[in-house]
Amino acid sequence: VGSSPVLTCPSKSNITMVTWKISPKAGGPCSMGYRTDQNKTHRTNCSESMNWKSRPDQDPALEIQQVAIAHEGKYSCEIVTAEGNFHRTHHLTVLAPPRLTVYCDADGSPVCEAAAGKPAARVSWDLDSKSSPKEEGHDNGTVTVLSKFAACGTNVTHITCIVSHPAGNQRKSIAC
Repeated sequence: VGSSPVLTCPSKSNITMVTWKISPKAGGPCSMGYRTDQNKTHRTNCSESMNWKSRPDQDPALEIQQVAIAHEGKYSCEIVTAEGNFHRTHHLTVLAPPRLTVYCDADGSPVCEAAAGKPAARVSWDLDSKSSPKEEGHDNGTVTVLSKFAACGTNVTHITCIVSHPAGNQRKSIAC
């Protein structure tokens, strides 16, 4: 989330036409095209965040500015040259790092929350805990994971929550 990925087409010279067909998981399809004989670009239903990396006659790569979860989907490029048609398909998956919060609940027990991550984060503690994390899915495909530290007969004054995620790992400590 937030980066600006560049999706490439097959590298060919003497391009006649370039077409990007985009099928996002959410929302309707869109397309972008360029014809060299008319030196014209055309776009249908594509958001302004999607554009040519540079000039399509020099580089037909597609850049997505500030990528969001809604951009996930299938991106297909077709290049037409005198030698034939050439295709490349990208399947874009967007990772969203969770927001980590650690707090003490009303009983004085440490609670760790990894909010709105995609995919769901793995939450653990630096000390043995009998807790089993609870997951809550959201409409946008993100997941919040909540873990309450539970250890029988242990007097813990300082504990660290450990969050493992493909977009980056995090640690946060608390004393309850």
